[in-house]
Amino acid sequence: MTSEHVKCLIIGSGPAGYTAAIYASRANMNPVMYQGPQPGGQLTITTEVDNFPGYPDGVQGPQMMQDLENQARRFGTDVRYGMVTSVDFSGHPHRAIVDEKHEITADSVIISTGASAKWLGLPSEMRLNGRGVSACAVCDGFFFRGQDVAIVGAGDTAAEEASYLANLCRKVYMLVRRDEMRASRFMQQRVKTAPNIEILYNTETEEVLGDDEVSGVRVKNAVTGEETILNVTGFFVAIGHKPNTDIFRDYLDLDAHGYIQTEKGSTRTNIPGVFACGDAQDNVYRQAITAAGTGCMAALDAERYLVTLEMQENELVH
Repeated sequence: MTSEHVKCLIIGSGPAGYTAAIYASRANMNPVMYQGPQPGGQLTITTEVDNFPGYPDGVQGPQMMQDLENQARRFGTDVRYGMVTSVDFSGHPHRAIVDEKHEITADSVIISTGASAKWLGLPSEMRLNGRGVSACAVCDGFFFRGQDVAIVGAGDTAAEEASYLANLCRKVYMLVRRDEMRASRFMQQRVKTAPNIEILYNTETEEVLGDDEVSGVRVKNAVTGEETILNVTGFFVAIGHKPNTDIFRDYLDLDAHGYIQTEKGSTRTNIPGVFACGDAQDNVYRQAITAAGTGCMAALDAERYLVTLEMQENELVH
């Protein structure tokens, strides 16, 4: 197994990782980034991004990620294809294994592995992803103004996103698999009283319809077996996200859902020298702009940590 030592290792890409890389490079931390299984993160499967500052005419998700990567490379980030498959944060420097064949030791580690949306697993849902199918109402709801849409989910996030869509869309069908919702009483009341939200209980999604874009959804009542076609142009999935943090479970404090816990007002984890940013530690906002902001914070936190480390090592020498 080959081995090398770096000042700063960034695990994962996306807006958080690339922003961390830009700041770390400019601070002469010589960061090495491994992009992970999906270089650029979730935004590479998003078509139009209209809400990121600096793009007045909007931008395609993959193009925006390429712009961020190019900027990180311009300042000297060593951007590499590959996936960190295991870590050891029990001592210092920290250790990471890449693709089971390369060992990296690092003085500081920035984690930006993101979170993956949970999907229903329908072939039609995957085929039309980005063409009317979305896992983020806040990101994509704007494109369906005045139209009829459907959203799947029964928790607080689904209720919140249904309410958001109701302010933009003519009609919102909320598809709930059971005979009740899991959302808090307040959120349930909010969607039940919205005049343009129709909640369909005991409803399973059978197929998302459409050739090149969504034209409807075929649903089935789990009690009666009756099938119905809803004429919608947008189909939103809000059944949760899974943070990509499994490899850190033995070392980092995670919440009940697997999100990395950081010190309030910082990106510091419970392990000195390990920092977390983006959707791997944010289960509230989950936006490109907030991820980028925490990426900046992580690089600044890591820089301060490295300066302190260097001062301590110099004191020991003298």
